This record gives sequence, structure tokens and C-alpha cells, in this order.
Amino acid sequence: MTSHNTAEAKNFGFEEHLEHETRYDKADEFIEVAYKLWDSWQEDALVLDKETGLFADPTKVRHINHEGRWFKSQGPLTVPRSPQARPAIMQAGSSDRGKEFAARWAEIIFEIDPTPEGRKAYYDDIKSRAVKYGRNPDDIKIFPAVIPFVGETEAIAKEKQAFHNQLVDPIAGLVTLSSHMDYDFSQLPLDEPVKDVQVGGIRGLFELALRLSKKEGLTLRDIGRLYAEGILLPHVVGTPTQIADRLEESFKNGEADGFIISAAYLPGAFEEFVEFVVPELQRRGLFRKEYRGKTLRDHLGLGKASLTPPVRQPEPVGI
Repeated sequence: MTSHNTAEAKNFGFEEHLEHETRYDKADEFIEVAYKLWDSWQEDALVLDKETGLFADPTKVRHINHEGRWFKSQGPLTVPRSPQARPAIMQAGSSDRGKEFAARWAEIIFEIDPTPEGRKAYYDDIKSRAVKYGRNPDDIKIFPAVIPFVGETEAIAKEKQAFHNQLVDPIAGLVTLSSHMDYDFSQLPLDEPVKDVQVGGIRGLFELALRLSKKEGLTLRDIGRLYAEGILLPHVVGTPTQIADRLEESFKNGEADGFIISAAYLPGAFEEFVEFVVPELQRRGLFRKEYRGKTLRDHLGLGKASLTPPVRQPEPVGI
């Protein structure tokens, strides 16, 4: 729905992608329709009476009759209501419009920012925007992504990272960057700072690349290398204790509600993190030792899902 390049649009029969802001308008309506469909079966609609052959009470299953700018659906949903009422909604908005969409709908947010100050600013921004939609900021879980390199010693961990980074090609990174931004970066000089061009793809991620280029004096080639090393994700390198220290600091500093672990290599990076880092986090009381619920919402501490779409609250009127 909010995918980012023309090639994806052509796979679905369109000559070009929707304009950036417009595709979020379409996504808003898409989620609104989904809410209606999830709510088209009442919680107690299922009868499951084998003797009478009655599967569900038809009075508790309804049409939604949605007609909007982008979608038209009679409903009802073709399956009964989920035990969670609806899935947990995950999103990755980083542009201003994307963050507004996230503040309204998202319950899990995937974030990319290699700097503590950037993660903190993003966290505070999203949480404050949520209030405008009558939402509890604690109902939005923000998970920055990190790439861990775990070693028995810090030197071993750094050696793993160096080996990984030596394998990357800046041009390969720029190919991926071009795809993500829906812009051909091969037409720009490699050894000059990144230019502020109009991209049709992931604007928030491009703004991050621009910020890093200006702050650290990076060229387009440098950004290509960073992109190839992990799509600008921060590398967390060290012993299990050192990595746990970094994650704990970020968590307690109000940068994150948790983390998404992005593996530099599979399956080893996940295995090392689970075997060595997770026990250290558990020892500190920062990670569960057992599951206490039955659904993803339970595991995330989200509580029962609402099927009432959030709406923007009116601004307070000054006296």
C-alpha cells in the first residue's frame, strides 16, 4: 500500500506509483476498511452447533457496505473474528506523513536510525503525535533495528564486523538505495556529498542519509558503503555484556520499547544472540523467561484490540 517504487506499481498493473502523500491517504482508507471487516463478525457470532448444523448466528454477521475513494467492499469478512479481534498493526513510517500514519494506526513501529539522538527524537515525536488521535502512547511499541556482532571478546566481535564489512560493495549499496528511493543515483557523482534530490520512495530514510552526509562529511560512495553494510542500521559490536549494556542504555534513555534484531549472516547471528545476549538481558530483568499469554498482542503487552478507528482530536481552544 505504501510501497516505494515504480517497479512495484508495474507488478500490479499500474504505469507509475501514487504520489508519496496520496499513497498514505489510500493506506488510511485501506486500514479503515480492514477495521470494518474485522468488526463484521461479533465476538459471540460462532455457534458451532453440530446437531442443528448452525455454524454462526447470521444476525451477528453483517455487511459493511463501504464505498470510498479507493475501495468498495460489501463484506462481511470471509472468516470469523480473530481471538485478538484484529492483528497487531506494524508499520515503518519515517517521513512526516509516514509518522502521522504511524501515530494514528501503528502498534509496532520498525525504525532505522544509527544515532542515539535520532532514535530519541523519533521516539518522542511518534509518542506525542499519538495523543492527537486519543491514543495512549504506551500502546505504540517502537523497535529500532540493530545488527549485532557478538564475540567471546570485543576483539573477536570487531573482527567479525570487519570481515562482514570488507565483503560489501558501495555500488551494490547504491543499487539498493536507488530501489528504495525510486531514484537513479548512478547519475550523481560518487565522490561528492549526497545531493538533496526529490525522491519518490522512502523519504524518511533518504533524509537520514542526507543528515549523515552533512554531519559526517560523507560522499555518495560512503553512503553506498553504509547502505551495503546494513541499510544504515547501527552495528552493535562486542561481548554479550557490552551488547546488553548498549541495548539497556538505549532502552532506558527513551529511544526504544524493544529492538528488532537484523542478522548479518544466517542463521548464526540469530543463534549467537539467543545463546549469549538473551541470557544476559534476562539476568537484568530486561527480557522474558517465559511467555505469559497466547497471542502476539499478549507478548507485546498491548491488551485487547479496539476496532474503533482512531480519529484526530480537536485542538484545544485558547481563551
